[in-house]
Amino acid sequence: MQFHLNGYRTGDPSISERYRVDSDPREADVLIVGCGPAGLTLAAQLSAFPQITTRIVDLKSGPLKIGQADGIACRSMEMFAAFGFADKVAKEGYQVNEVAFWRPKGTSAIVRADRIQDVQDDLSEMPHMILNQARVHDFLLDVMHTSPRRLVPDYEHRLTALTRTDDLDYPVVATFDDASTIRARYVVGCDGARSTVRRELGLELKGEAARQLWGVMDVLPITDFPDIRLKCAIQSADAGSMLIIPREGGYMVRMYIELDELHGDERARDRQVTPDSLVEQARSILHPFELEVKEVSWWSAYEIGQRVCDVFDDDSADPRIFITGDACHTHSPKAGQGMNVSMADAFNLGWKLAAVCGGMADPILLRSYSTERQAKAKELIDFDRDMARLFSDKATTASEADEFQRYFQKHGRYTAGVETHYDSSVITVADSRQDLATGLSVGMRFHSAPVVRVADAKPQHLGHMLTADGRWRLIAFAPDRDSGQPGGPIAELCNFLRTNPASPVQRYTPAGHDIDSVIDVRVVFQQHHRELAIETMPSLLLPAKGQFRLTDYEKIFSPSTTSGLDIFDQRGIDRSNGALVVIRPDQYIAAVFAVDDYPSISAFFAGFMTLPQSS
Repeated sequence: MQFHLNGYRTGDPSISERYRVDSDPREADVLIVGCGPAGLTLAAQLSAFPQITTRIVDLKSGPLKIGQADGIACRSMEMFAAFGFADKVAKEGYQVNEVAFWRPKGTSAIVRADRIQDVQDDLSEMPHMILNQARVHDFLLDVMHTSPRRLVPDYEHRLTALTRTDDLDYPVVATFDDASTIRARYVVGCDGARSTVRRELGLELKGEAARQLWGVMDVLPITDFPDIRLKCAIQSADAGSMLIIPREGGYMVRMYIELDELHGDERARDRQVTPDSLVEQARSILHPFELEVKEVSWWSAYEIGQRVCDVFDDDSADPRIFITGDACHTHSPKAGQGMNVSMADAFNLGWKLAAVCGGMADPILLRSYSTERQAKAKELIDFDRDMARLFSDKATTASEADEFQRYFQKHGRYTAGVETHYDSSVITVADSRQDLATGLSVGMRFHSAPVVRVADAKPQHLGHMLTADGRWRLIAFAPDRDSGQPGGPIAELCNFLRTNPASPVQRYTPAGHDIDSVIDVRVVFQQHHRELAIETMPSLLLPAKGQFRLTDYEKIFSPSTTSGLDIFDQRGIDRSNGALVVIRPDQYIAAVFAVDDYPSISAFFAGFMTLPQSS
């Protein structure tokens, strides 16, 4: 974490200096409707940009107290690291390390069939966590509250209508139940499965319900079931299936319990499910083990359904209204993807809105949101349908009984959130030099690895410098024998980026701003950190910044070998030629270029970025 750039300040350095600006509360660059995980993720990201006026409203009376979602995938933890609170989640939550599979033996009793590692090695440096959704909201609200704009939600605001107008500045008018209005440049509906924004767009969630009723409850149990503190998938002989998710705190457990199928026009509420009936069903599934529930802290009943909208925006050449999360896709909760995918929607959209509102990117960039995320939602629907079916199927052979476990293991990368792959677009270059970095796949998230920061010998993960600040990153992996010396490939690359008029750093950094304010350049050399000389490094890697022109010493890295393989071997970097990896503000890899392919670097950014207005 860097601070004191523009002068020493006492107190908590995570609290940004307040940005004072007069703005009309009836106008906003971005209006966010809904304070669920998607809405708060979007607001937290936009709060990092003090020049952008963001409003977030919700019909509820205040922040969420008890959440429904609880699973936090590895990829979401990587995102939380970008916001600065992954360590808080890791400290407070339950870490999922292993999964146990229980199946019937004979006609009644269940037995443990297997116990496996939950997250495979080197999938992510971040763990799979379980934590109440309300606490995740709290952490996102803290990011908003400590931002330069001190952003806070406006509660008890119920949206009733959206209107597109011919106003060039604020073309969307939002009307609320008290007849007040907000004029906005962009509106984002993060308002759940019964989304008003989706209704105003005339969009529908399309798909079919599986007509399978499930119950869920958070309980404080006393039991002789031995794996009560492990994630468990339990399939009984004739009482249905159950998923056990241990909760944070060491005592509470969540149980997803299969109930009967719904028939005809039946809905979940028609079955009159109660906490007592859920407890009895759980006891039947766990037989011959005993279960005593001392308290049910929360419960619900729901039917499984997989639905998705055709598009996630207003389907225009110049989209102004977007939907995220449950407003555009719904599915069962057992795969633990709901909150994670919703936050991923918002993380994808947030930096694009910031770039367009800040005048750094052409509005064409916003069209990529629906294209990228709708494709991911379709994949999720297909995955969830198969997962739900396998979980409920009554196995009649040993092979069928093993199928669910095989499916779980095969799709472990998917449930961890690290398998998302964005197709070729204006911000994803399909014909990249993937051969130069075979383990850093274009279109997928940047897969971090340990490095050592040269200036202070600090071991860290390289991906942890990819903070949620809207900047693009150029990470150059140096060819062998290059130590940053004058005339070497890295020095020549830095000279091009710093001085050449065709350089994206030169073209898109506004006058008077720090040289890394739009595009942040970092380098990983192959030598041991003690073999590198800071004093001979290119000036772009030691930039003078802020009002005092202080030197930033955090751009230069060496491999860490404490785990055996270093980052060049772990991520398949060509040692002879090196590689230049272009990383989007949402941590996804946009392109891989040769370190001396200056025309391709320039052409990539020219495809969507705009020149500063002062130029």
